Formats: sequence, C-alpha cells, structure tokens
Amino acid sequence: MIAMGGSIGTGLFVASGSAISQAGPGGALVAYVGIGIMVYFLMTSLGEMATFMPVSGSFATYATRFVDPALGFALGWNYWFNWAITLAVDISTTAIIVQFWFPDWPNWIISLFFLVLIFLINIVSVKSFGETEYWLALIKVTTVIIFLVVGVLTIFGILGGHGPVGMRNFTYKGGPFIGGMPAILSVFVVAGFSFQGTELIGITAGESATPEKSIPKAIKQVFWRILLFYILAIFVIAALIPYTSPKLLGSEAQDIATSPFTLVFQRIGLAGAASIMNAVILTSVISAANSGMYASTRMLWAMGKEGQAPRTFGLTSRRGVPVMALLLTTFVGAFTLLTSILGQHVYQLLVAASGLTGFIAWLGIAVSHYRFRRAFRYQDHELDELVYKAKWFPFGPLLAIFLSIVVILGQDIHAVTAFNWERLGISYMSIPLFLVLFIYYKVKHKTKVIPLGEVDLSPHKEDPNYRRKMDKAQKLNH
Repeated sequence: MIAMGGSIGTGLFVASGSAISQAGPGGALVAYVGIGIMVYFLMTSLGEMATFMPVSGSFATYATRFVDPALGFALGWNYWFNWAITLAVDISTTAIIVQFWFPDWPNWIISLFFLVLIFLINIVSVKSFGETEYWLALIKVTTVIIFLVVGVLTIFGILGGHGPVGMRNFTYKGGPFIGGMPAILSVFVVAGFSFQGTELIGITAGESATPEKSIPKAIKQVFWRILLFYILAIFVIAALIPYTSPKLLGSEAQDIATSPFTLVFQRIGLAGAASIMNAVILTSVISAANSGMYASTRMLWAMGKEGQAPRTFGLTSRRGVPVMALLLTTFVGAFTLLTSILGQHVYQLLVAASGLTGFIAWLGIAVSHYRFRRAFRYQDHELDELVYKAKWFPFGPLLAIFLSIVVILGQDIHAVTAFNWERLGISYMSIPLFLVLFIYYKVKHKTKVIPLGEVDLSPHKEDPNYRRKMDKAQKLNH
C-alpha cells in the first residue's frame, strides 16, 4: 500500500490532464504504458537485490558494492537531495492547496504547520510513518476507484444525463495521436514523474520483518494495480474530456479547478467536486512529503553507516529513528518557507532542482542489478540461491537503462532544439550536480569499477536468517 500510495499523487490527479493535452489520448496512453513497463522491470531488479541484501538506503549500497563506490556515493546524495528538495516542494504546495479554502492565511504558517506535523510523525517511530502512510494511501486508492466507476458509467451514459459518450473524443480533431514522437517523449517525462516513488519498496526493505515475503508480494500486486489505475484513469479522462479543452491545457499542480478528476465529477453534477478533490489532493501531497521525509532520512542514515556521510548521521535513537539525518532533512525542507519571503520563483527553482534526480536513481538501480547478476553468475553462484529472481534478465535492466537515458536527455527537448541556454541550465541542473559528486569521490578515493570477480557477494550470508531464506527459496523452486 505504501509503494502504491507513493506513486498515486498529483501526477495522476492533475498532471494527467496536461499529458493528454500535449500528446493526445493515444500518445498519453503509449507514454504511460511504456514507463509502466520500465517501472515493472526496475521493481523486479530492485526486488531481486533487496531480498538478497535487505538494507535501508538500498540502491546506494548496491551501487557501492556491485559497481563503483563513487557511483554509490553520488546516487546516495542524489537521492537524498531528490527527496529532501521534493519535501520542500510538497510543503510549499500544501500552502497553495489550503489557500483554496482560506485565501487570507499566510503561506509560511500553513507550510510550517505541515512540516512540523510530518517531522513529528517520522521522529516517533517507523510504525507511525507506516500507519500514517497506509491511511493516506487508502484515501487516494479509494478516490481513484470511485473515479473509475463514475467515469465508466458516464462513458456508457448511465450517469451524467448527456447520453453515451463512447470513443468520439479519441478521434476528435486528428486524434488520438497529436504532435508525433516529440510530444510522446515529453509525456514520457510527465509519466516518469508520476510513477516515481515505487522504488520506496527497496528503501523500506531494511526495516521489513520479512522482506523475502513482503517484497515479492508488493512487486506483484503494486505494479499491476498502479498500471491499471493509471491506464484506466487516462482512458476515462481522454474519453470524457477532449484533449483540446483549455482546462486540460492549463493543468498545473497548484490549479485544483483544472484537475481532470474535478472536471469529470463536475460533469455528473457532484456538488462541491472541486472542494472534495482539493481535500484528496491535499492528502496526496502530505503523503508524498511524508514519504520524502522517510526516504531521504533513511538514505542519509545508510550513507552515514557506510562512511559516505558523517558518521553522526548513521546513529539512531532507541526507537530506531536516525534523528540527526531527520533533522538535516527537515532543515532542507524548511527552505520552503523562503517562498513566502522571496516569492514563487523560489518554488519554481526548487521544482527544477529536484528535476531529473529521480530518473538518475532509476538508472542507478538498473545498472546495479545488471552488474549484480553478472557478478553472481561469474562467481559460480546458482540462481536457486536467490529468494526472488527478476524475470527476463538481461532484457529488463537494459531496457530500463535505455529508457532512463532517453527520458533524462529528453527532459526538455524544446529547450534543446531552441538552444535556450537559461532554460537548459534549469531543466538539466541535476546532471552536473550528480557528476560533481561522482567525480569528487572518484578523484579523492581513487575508486574504480569493481571487477566481476571481486564484487562482494558475501553480506547476504551474514544475515542471521540466511539459511531459512535459502531453504525456503529452494522449496519454492522445487
């Protein structure tokens, strides 16, 4: 439920309308299906490594052990930066959403309230984070299910009082594909942002009581449900609202009135549709901020233990909470308060700063898994030793690597073709930040790509539950 909730947010509730307006109904569906397939392979890759070596801050550790310590260092700080900045963005967004009801309330007071609330949830215990995230995710999932039911009934004319809609909006004014491949590529970026958060399965593995059971189950269930929700939701929106609708063209995270969900609910005459969806989107943003606080804190904690961050960040309280890592992440999240002092351009800069960091993390997961499996076989290990095996290796990680690179390079294709250097600098600023981290660590510690024969595959044998896991894996395989 946590990984499912982490991937259902404003990307679905709001940005899906913008995706349809850019590439048409068909283009949006192609992009979301493509990214969904990539995410599936990423999750199976992460699942194989996480059941083999369940650790918090997983993919930074995996990159360090299986590829190059410099890559692990850069991925770890990149991912911490990604979620810490995303936390600041989400906290800023809560103020925008609440002002839908209370326009006279100061931004900074609303943002400070939610920042303190999320800090308290995370400092109590892992259980408090999990419980909060579960219920917030349940609200989002329930909303999507209701939307799908209402949407399908409206398409067939059972609701809405306008008669059957059918598929006419799919072929409206040259549909279903608009703008060709450049438009679809731009929607790949939107779809990628929408699916980000699924990798939280790997982050939570180190604190799961039975990762060998919970992770494979989560991968099987979450992917199909997320893909089902997204594809069906895009289909319903595209069927009911023409892609030329000005409200879809204006869809932005801070414009609740243009949420496709709001438009569909208004179509059937639901009183207060905008206010209801505003409340749902608020829970979605709080959920994303809560996940961001947890993920970034655990990544910083893992780096502290590995010696890739100051050791103080690797310490925990009696309840297992990495307090110092939590405090630093909260401090970064507090940058959101500057938006009320220096204006909305700070908000836009924060959004740009987090830009491609999520895609860089996905690329790191795929590379780490490719190297892990090759080293595993090179050192004469049998696949039966793995509790969970990623299917279609090496096709899965190679496809994920290819699509991640395509999405990273195509982040702002319009700025590239127009040679808009200022916009290019903002859109792609995550890449030089990552490269600086990578080169700094590589030069300082003189690291190299680890030869396959020297990749350390022993830590899984130090797991006290190793023998039980191996016995169970062999039973499942036979």
